[in-house]
Amino acid sequence: MLKRIHPRRVKTLLSNAGDRVLRPHTLITAGKTPYDVVKDDGLVRLRHYRNAGQGAPRYATPLVIVPPLAINMLIYDWFPQRSFVKYFLQQGFDVYLIDWGSPTRKHAGYTLATYVTKLLPEFLQAVRDHSGKQSLSLHGWSMGGGFALCYQAYTRDPDIRNIVTVGTALDGHANGQIGRQYAALNRALKAVGINFRRVPSSAAYAPAWINAIGFKLSDPVSSVQGYVDLIRNLDDREFMIQHANQSAFMDNLEAYPGGVIRDWMYSVWLENEASRGYFTLGHRTIYLRDVSANLLALAGSNDKLANEHCCEPIMRLVGSEDKTFLRCPGGHTGILSGSRAPELAWPATAEWLSTRTGG
Repeated sequence: MLKRIHPRRVKTLLSNAGDRVLRPHTLITAGKTPYDVVKDDGLVRLRHYRNAGQGAPRYATPLVIVPPLAINMLIYDWFPQRSFVKYFLQQGFDVYLIDWGSPTRKHAGYTLATYVTKLLPEFLQAVRDHSGKQSLSLHGWSMGGGFALCYQAYTRDPDIRNIVTVGTALDGHANGQIGRQYAALNRALKAVGINFRRVPSSAAYAPAWINAIGFKLSDPVSSVQGYVDLIRNLDDREFMIQHANQSAFMDNLEAYPGGVIRDWMYSVWLENEASRGYFTLGHRTIYLRDVSANLLALAGSNDKLANEHCCEPIMRLVGSEDKTFLRCPGGHTGILSGSRAPELAWPATAEWLSTRTGG
């Protein structure tokens, strides 16, 4: 016999379902921390988050977030009660974020060298001009950590005081089954005389919808489970809000410029030259031993995209004297802004920075 559902619960179910399907914007709480845009080149924008009600920053060295490409910046300000940028503002840091924008096919020719030798220097100088501070701390998640490392290796900028990497792979072939598949693919390409580095950038361009599908397929069980949980929790308003915010991030990823994804794939996943301590930027080779900043490297205990075995080689590859490796709970996004990030990853990062940042 079917159990009778109370009319009030039916009304709640229908209301929540209607909002989630027809009016998802009414459930979005992400991206609400105020900021000012202090530089905009038409694609890339530099954000400076406002420290409302907190007074002057406690630490003199600005914290510059260097995101990976293809992601939606909502991940850094996901929930009012679980916001990466708000947390570090509250800890007394002066927070900037480089928003890489929405590349189109006209940006397909942007390479790893474009970001490391042109855009990063330009926008880090904008941070220095705006803040009046020369010394900087860089925080890079995933490919963003690679950008930060390559920037200092390329420029040997002595005023990059600290670098924090989160889930940044440097030995792609050590990434479990995925790494073994890339290694096999690289051998196969070489056997037939294909050099992936010479693939035209236009052919490697990945539109936003492909990145969204690829991200979900990296953990298909969790992706399907999310929708099962949505149906089971239609009467839970807070769950609806959380699901809507997660979808706002996952369903609105950005495109990858063809040149940079080609270069990154070659350096980290196929040829895996990064595991040997170097990257190729155009016609120039840069060496990770030239990274001198204090280094904190975080890896996720359940990260399927960049497991701890492909992240940990950073400890032997960089030239930094002060370097720490920390294993934290979570997958590739969870380690950055998941429900457990405020328990370990964020406090540990804030504490590490606080002892290495001028007050």
